[in-house]
Amino acid sequence: MIIRQNNIEVGDINSEEDYKINNRKEILENSLFFDLEHYIYKKPICVGVFGCCYFNKEKHKICVTQYMIENEKDSIEILYFIKDYFYEMIRKYKKKYIITFSGNNDFTVIKYLFNKYNISCKVLESFVNIDLQKKYEKQEKVSIGLKALEKKFNILRKSEVLSGQNLAKTFGRIVKDSDYINRMPNDKKERILLYNEQDVVSLFYIYLNWDKVLNSQLIGAN
Repeated sequence: MIIRQNNIEVGDINSEEDYKINNRKEILENSLFFDLEHYIYKKPICVGVFGCCYFNKEKHKICVTQYMIENEKDSIEILYFIKDYFYEMIRKYKKKYIITFSGNNDFTVIKYLFNKYNISCKVLESFVNIDLQKKYEKQEKVSIGLKALEKKFNILRKSEVLSGQNLAKTFGRIVKDSDYINRMPNDKKERILLYNEQDVVSLFYIYLNWDKVLNSQLIGAN
């Protein structure tokens, strides 16, 4: 399995008005920003990439953790990594919220696979989910994708935009062919990881600047 950790510098956000509104500061500092790349064929087959990050206020950094499968065995092993990661975030770092974009899809995949492989895990029930897609669509009365929302927030991607269909095909090949990952160019692996990293980092900046960009308070769930 590929395990990738990265710390991304964040400027001084203490002067950001949005950071101080009501309990925004408390939520931001106690949140995870989460996204999956997965393979579904009629039913969920595997998690291809797990990506999650949180804001370290002391170091002013976004701490990103990613797991990417390299074979069929990893498609089960990654579920234990995910479980352990979330438990560590609760017990060690006291995280309470998960901020997502259309997160119900990712939660459905994880829960289905936990159940399929008889992995006991109720950790997701410990978090309050804040779904930015639902928040936006409820407020603006129009559907939107993450890349379109990034444009509204002037977020410039450092990674290229990848097709969800092509990603699914890649993970399908990985679980069917144990040697496929060895034939995959390293730059392709890096592109997939950077794409997923950008997704979770974008969620941080969208949440941080929501009120300033959309002129509407965004606090918690519902």
